[in-house]
Amino acid sequence: MNPIFEFLITPYENYSLLHITLESVAVILGLVSVWFVKQDNILVYPSGMISTGIFVYLLLEAGLIGDFMINAYYFIMSIYGWYFWTRREKGVIAHPIARMKSKEKYWGFMLFLVLLILVGGIYLLFDRWNDWTAPLDTFTTALFFVGMWLMARKKIEHWIFWIVGDIISIPLYLYKELGLTSLQYLIFTIIAIFGYIQWKKILNSSKAIA
Repeated sequence: MNPIFEFLITPYENYSLLHITLESVAVILGLVSVWFVKQDNILVYPSGMISTGIFVYLLLEAGLIGDFMINAYYFIMSIYGWYFWTRREKGVIAHPIARMKSKEKYWGFMLFLVLLILVGGIYLLFDRWNDWTAPLDTFTTALFFVGMWLMARKKIEHWIFWIVGDIISIPLYLYKELGLTSLQYLIFTIIAIFGYIQWKKILNSSKAIA
């Protein structure tokens, strides 16, 4: 057996069929969801909500408190994003792809700091700050919270937060023996890079037309 394949699959020998099925469905829908974001397609939200709903359960079991909070937050923000993306004014989409404004940069930075303190505090409260994954999980949680907020508001900078967070998440999930999820984040990274390129083209194109 291929060593890489064996490394990804071996941990699942101890998991139930239900767990494997749920993670597989969540991973597939998660990938589909990110692909829809890349395409600027509203279907990102229904597919993403199902995926995050499943991950809320799986991550709580794995003890990744930060990422559990992320997915619960994703679910809530998906409702807001669904409304924001579909809102129209005089028959025209009210919120096209755009760059962050100064005010959004300020609030994004403040949200990042608050999340670092909040998630770090939760780890300490539950006496979970005893592993190298704790600070990484705290950092990625802050990144993904800001990234999701920016995505819901159709800001191109959200891709940068996704890319950095996705790269860090790959070894994090491998260590937690969630091989399929780690592979998912590797693919997320690739899609996010192309997503940023595509959104930038759309943004430049809309500016040229204007």
